[in-house]
Amino acid sequence: MKKFFDDDILLSSDVAKKLYDSVKDLPVIDYHCHLDQYAIARNDGFDDIGKLWLGGDHYKWRAMRMCGVDEKYITGDASYAEKFAAYASIMPELVGNPLYYWSHLELKQLFGITEPLDKDSASRIYKAANEKLRGMKVRDMLKLFNVEFVATTDDPAGDLSAHGVYDGITVAPTFRPDKVCSDPTPEYLDRLGSAAGKRIKTLDDLLSALSLRLDEFVDRGCVIADHGFLAFPKSYACYDEAAAVFENYDGASAEKKDAFFGFILDWLAREYYKRGILMQLHFSVTRNVNPSLYASLGADCGCDVIADEVCANGVIKFLARLDGERPEILLYSLNPNAIPMLASISGAFRGVRMGAAWWFNDTAAGIRENLSRISEYACLGTHTGMLTDSRSFSSYSRFDFFRRILCDYVGSLVESGACDMKAALRLVGDVSYHNIKKQIIKRH
Repeated sequence: MKKFFDDDILLSSDVAKKLYDSVKDLPVIDYHCHLDQYAIARNDGFDDIGKLWLGGDHYKWRAMRMCGVDEKYITGDASYAEKFAAYASIMPELVGNPLYYWSHLELKQLFGITEPLDKDSASRIYKAANEKLRGMKVRDMLKLFNVEFVATTDDPAGDLSAHGVYDGITVAPTFRPDKVCSDPTPEYLDRLGSAAGKRIKTLDDLLSALSLRLDEFVDRGCVIADHGFLAFPKSYACYDEAAAVFENYDGASAEKKDAFFGFILDWLAREYYKRGILMQLHFSVTRNVNPSLYASLGADCGCDVIADEVCANGVIKFLARLDGERPEILLYSLNPNAIPMLASISGAFRGVRMGAAWWFNDTAAGIRENLSRISEYACLGTHTGMLTDSRSFSSYSRFDFFRRILCDYVGSLVESGACDMKAALRLVGDVSYHNIKKQIIKRH
C-alpha cells in the first residue's frame, strides 16, 4: 500500500513517473483565470488559510452544502477558523472529488503538510499553515508554483491599470464582453462609454467603443478573448436589424435579442482575427439555478450546473460564417457528452481546437476522458493544456494535478506499446507548456 499522497500520486507506472519528471518543473502559463490583478500588483500578503481557501471558492461552498454544513460556516458570519474547521470536517466524505486532491496537494506543496485533513487534524493544520502564510506574499506564492503568465478575466469597461510585469510574472487582461452580448443595460453602456471616452447611443457608438477598448486591451498585453454563454445563437442579425434591436433592447423579443447576440459575437470574432487574439468559447452552463441563494448571495455562489447537450449545427454555423476572418478558437463545453462531437468539428475548421476539461469535468476521470476524446477524435499533440479558471492564488496545484494525469494517460500508451517514449516525452512537454507558450509568444 502506498503512503498517503506520496510523490507518485496518480502515477501508476515507471514510465508515467519518468514522463512526469520531464514536465513537473516546467513554468506555468495560466491562460484563463479569475485572479485579482490588483492583489498581484500590490503584492498582498496572506494571514489565514481559511480566508485563502474559503473567501470566494464556490467549489468548496458547493461541497460544504452537499455535506450538510450550515450556511453560517460557508458564506455566513462565522470566523475563518470556524469555516476552515467545517471544511476540514467534510474532507473524508470527498474522497475522489477533485477538491480532495487539490486540497491535499496544496497542503503538501505550499505548506509541507502531508497528513490527511479532517476534523481531528483541522486545528493543527490550520495553525501550521497560518504560520507559513505570515511571511508569504502573492508573488511569493506565484513564484513557488513557477507561474510565468497570468491572464485575468476583464470586462471591456474595466480598469487595466494593474496589468503589467511583476517580478518576471506577466499579468495580462483577457477581453470578456459577456455583458455587451447579453445584457447591454444603460448603466453598463455608460460605464463602457466612460472607459472608451465616448457616449454610446447607437450601434455604431457601441462598436466604436468596443474597438477602442480592444486596442487598449492589446496595448496592455491582451492576447486572449473569452465568452461565456448557454448556447450558440440560433440566428445572426444583419447590421440594420442589430441597430434596431439596440435602440430598443429592453422591448425586443427573445428571438431578436438572440440575433443581436449573434451579430455581436460574429463582429467581435472578426475583430479578434484582425488583432491576432485567441478566442475562447465557454458554453453549456445553466447559471444561478437556486433562486433563494442567488437572491441572497448573487452569482458565482456554487449554483451553476451542466446544461443540455450542444447543438452541433449552432457551432458549425458560427465557425463556417467566419471563413477567411476566423480567429484561432478554443472550445469548452460543460457537458462532457459533447466532447466527441466538438472534437470532430474542430477537425473541419483550421485553427479550432478543444480546450481543457472545464469546471465539472476538471476531475481525475474527467481530465483523462477529455485527453482520450481529444486524442481519438482530434489531435492531442496540439492541445494547449491546463488552466486554473480559479479565483484562488493557491489553486496552481491544479497544474500539477493535470500534469500527473496527462503523464499517466500517455504513459499507459507507452506501456502498452501504442506509443514510443521519444514521442511521449515530446507530447507531454508540448501539452504541459510549449504549445500555449508558442500561442502567447506569437501574439505578443
